[in-house]
Amino acid sequence: MIEIVEVSSPKQYRAFFRFPFELYRNCPQWVPPITKEEMDVFNPQKNSVFQHGMARLFLAKKQDKIVGRIAAMINWVEIEELKKTKVRFGWYDTIDDIEVSKKLIEAVEGVAIAEGMTYIEGPMGFSNMDKAGLLVKGFEHMNTMITWYHYPYQKEHLEKLGLIKQSEWIEFKIDIFDAKDAPEKVKKFARVIKERYKLRTLEFKSTKDVEPHVDEMFDLLNQTYKNLQSFVPIQQHQIEVYKKKYIPYVHPDFIKCVVDENDEMIAFTITMPSFTKALKKINGNMFPFGLFHLWRAQRKNDRAAFYLIGIKESYQNKGITAIIFQEIQEMFNKRGITKVETNPELEENKAIQALWKNYKHELHKRRRTYRKEVTF
Repeated sequence: MIEIVEVSSPKQYRAFFRFPFELYRNCPQWVPPITKEEMDVFNPQKNSVFQHGMARLFLAKKQDKIVGRIAAMINWVEIEELKKTKVRFGWYDTIDDIEVSKKLIEAVEGVAIAEGMTYIEGPMGFSNMDKAGLLVKGFEHMNTMITWYHYPYQKEHLEKLGLIKQSEWIEFKIDIFDAKDAPEKVKKFARVIKERYKLRTLEFKSTKDVEPHVDEMFDLLNQTYKNLQSFVPIQQHQIEVYKKKYIPYVHPDFIKCVVDENDEMIAFTITMPSFTKALKKINGNMFPFGLFHLWRAQRKNDRAAFYLIGIKESYQNKGITAIIFQEIQEMFNKRGITKVETNPELEENKAIQALWKNYKHELHKRRRTYRKEVTF
């Protein structure tokens, strides 16, 4: 018999975040998150999203053994501003038993009914800055710092339970040219665009140099993605959280900004050295050696990941990305980075996918969110 238990004690809370370490213990492709950071996501004292959100965590137990977990979340900004009456679900992990998945999904539906929502959707977090999408292609590849890994049977479970595709994200592997082989047309075009619009790029020597520009970056992010489905405007208090959560991981060399003649930011991108191998070694614990592995990954690495890119609305479709890519190309060459993995991109976001057209690239992963209407 499968029992669903809502997390209500510190012991259950710890068990919720340790369960994947048991489930994926023998999976070489699974890259563990940092446990403390995962726990902080659901701590109202640490995550300001609870100013306009709520969450309930559930564990599935079979013969007193934990066999699955799921989180149900509501973002009231999404409901009040975008009029989407949904409960988000995420942190969905389970053994290969469809009855476990059934009970977990029913727990999320129960939250939707209690709160008067009309449908559930996931896997996803509170907002677009969180992880999203069930892995449906690319099981042979390791997940990145900002994505989940799933077993193939989890897709089968959700579809057999009547959940249907809502959104699909795709990820690419990109080969970076050697300096001598970089397309001359990209270099020339970048120079032309700079001169035409009187633009220049910013150089950062330290994290402290970056911090004054972070608010502008998030403003551009809201402009860039506001018309895409599932996007929820990022609130200022969330920005403060993301500053503390992500900026310390990013070496200033990996952040590129473009400003106009009035020093107003019109575009930016944030890339990161790949932390995949470092996180595998850390295995969820920052101490005693976690910081060393992350520090080494920042400085000695032949792989990187695209994290965010934003462009001011009035400058979109004007070739600004050529400037960004030229700057990134030069930095990658100096650091010996030869391969890059993209952040998940919505399948319909053709503008972002067009950025890779001048590079050898391969679509190697797909992720999907699923939706189900709630029956009262």
